[in-house]
Amino acid sequence: MKLIYQQMLAFFTIIVLLLTLLGIFFFQLTKSLIYENTWNQLEGYAYSLKTDAMSETQTSKGKVIFSLDSEKLQNYELLLQNQEVHFTIYTSRNRVLYPQTMGFQSIISKKDWRKLKKGNIIRRKNDLSWKRGPGDFKEGDRQQQKMTDILAPCFDQQGDLVAVISVGAKVSSLEESFAKIQRSLIYMLLISAAIGVAISYLVAHYTTKRIRQLQRATRQVASGNFNIQIPNKDRDEIDDLANDFNSMTFSLKKSEKEIKRQEEQRRQFMADAAHEMRTPLTTINGLLEGLAYDAIPEESKAKSIELMRNETKRLIRLVNENLDYEKIRSGQILLKRQNFEAMHVLHNIQTQLRKKAQSAGDTLEVTGPNKLNVFADYDRFVQVIFNVTQNAIQFTQNGNIQISAEKGFESTIFRISDTGIGMTPEQLKNIWERYYKADASRKNTKYGESGLGLAIVQQLMQLHHGKVEVISHPDQGTTFTLIFPDEKLTNDKV
Repeated sequence: MKLIYQQMLAFFTIIVLLLTLLGIFFFQLTKSLIYENTWNQLEGYAYSLKTDAMSETQTSKGKVIFSLDSEKLQNYELLLQNQEVHFTIYTSRNRVLYPQTMGFQSIISKKDWRKLKKGNIIRRKNDLSWKRGPGDFKEGDRQQQKMTDILAPCFDQQGDLVAVISVGAKVSSLEESFAKIQRSLIYMLLISAAIGVAISYLVAHYTTKRIRQLQRATRQVASGNFNIQIPNKDRDEIDDLANDFNSMTFSLKKSEKEIKRQEEQRRQFMADAAHEMRTPLTTINGLLEGLAYDAIPEESKAKSIELMRNETKRLIRLVNENLDYEKIRSGQILLKRQNFEAMHVLHNIQTQLRKKAQSAGDTLEVTGPNKLNVFADYDRFVQVIFNVTQNAIQFTQNGNIQISAEKGFESTIFRISDTGIGMTPEQLKNIWERYYKADASRKNTKYGESGLGLAIVQQLMQLHHGKVEVISHPDQGTTFTLIFPDEKLTNDKV
């Protein structure tokens, strides 16, 4: 079954259920109101009879006599007969005071008589006893007829029950009124049901239309079209779903661009890596052939061996950087963080890289306090500072490189500044990308061949829960700020 029919069925079922409940409620309420109004009317007739046609007189001996005005009673009887209302006056449960020859006799139980003595007015829905008089079938014959009546007590001055007035009306007349109202209600319910079907169809159609819109958009995304957005007004859950769908397509589009960019960088890296490996391998192979065929003079053999050693180290460094990045990125490296003295490490790195800096015409300086503790993994800390400093040397010619250290708030801060070529905002945005090189003309230098140095730095700083900031301007140099949190702050983050 299609969704539109399911929703229509659900809406229509709810509407019909509500209409049925309302109909039953209104039917019962209407019936109760009709009986209530009838009883109130009958009580009014009983009160009128009591005040107009009944009186008490006291004899010379002090005895109270209950008397009736026959003329008024006959007038009331003729008037009420036109309305199919009958009344009877009792002086006891089985004794009728009026009328003597015609009318109906209502059966009064002992329980009802006790209630009447207490002054209660009794309302009854179904009294089935008629007693016919002369000319009305056989005298004394009882004809079954549904009646509703009230029993109203009459008391004398001493508070004794002297009479009971029974005023009754045929239930058939009430049922006719109820049937008319019932028919009107049924017509209204049928009209409401028809309107409900129309409304349920419109609501279901509107809802399924929006779902079909999502369905068409999903098919387009499945076919590879991510340039699609569904309009929504944030009114309900379907709009929320549309909003999530739009977020999904935006993310997919962004991911597609990122995948293409990464693929392009991967191709570039493979070309660069192949070129970088081919050069030292070609050099090593040529030297080995020269040595094998004794084509290299004896005085040049030591220099050739040194050249092969350097090229081999270059290949090892290229492979190791790739392995390191993959291990760090996949979480295979566990840091052994500890507090140690950092200034000694900085001076060691200065010593290791001074020769490389001098070969580029650079000066390498270290400034900071005599002693400064840092909480980090020793080997990885050395790797981070070494990579950033080496990167500064690579892009600085005849300039100055400065490594500074200071104590910050619950952290240790290191800055590595250079006066090199600097970077544009676009280049600065991509320096953490794997295989990225800000200056393509320097990809063949013997420092930073892989383009992985800064990518490794970023991954290691994240593992330390640290922070790295970069400020750079073209032809003005670059400053890297590395912030390592203290032990307490690092433990709180963990």
